[in-house]
Amino acid sequence: RSCEARYVAGDAANDLAVLKIAPADLSDIGTLTPAEFGDSDLLTVGDPVYAIGNPLGWELRGTLTDGIVSAINRDVEVDGRTMTLIQTNAALNSGNSGGPLINEYGQVVGINVIKMSSDYSTIEGLGFAIPSALTERMVNDLLKWGKIQPEPSIGVSVLLEAETLE
Repeated sequence: RSCEARYVAGDAANDLAVLKIAPADLSDIGTLTPAEFGDSDLLTVGDPVYAIGNPLGWELRGTLTDGIVSAINRDVEVDGRTMTLIQTNAALNSGNSGGPLINEYGQVVGINVIKMSSDYSTIEGLGFAIPSALTERMVNDLLKWGKIQPEPSIGVSVLLEAETLE
């Protein structure tokens, strides 16, 4: 069945949006089950994962592909900025973006965001997802401030000086 969705907040740079849904018949509200989020920090290379999405559009909606975690904390440059992502070989295509990356327990451990492509070669098995640990912070920022806040950082410079021995 389908439900109306309302846009709450989003961040185009991270290809992430928060939507709110409600069934047309409010008596059905108890039948909606939210996805359970898992801890992406517990993933290891080789763990099985599954991607759900709508590759190539509405016709193929709900497609499930499987694979493994190929790398953790992979730095990928996207539109001139670096994102730290989960790398998977689960097949991702246009339309998978925004869909969940799920662990073997059915928990969402990432949000599919990129399929690596090339102008000169065919590339398969290089998909990337925003880790759920990072997604949680981003969603909370979107709900509280309407935009993703920069991560806290501390600026430290180290200068090595020669020591004199007496």
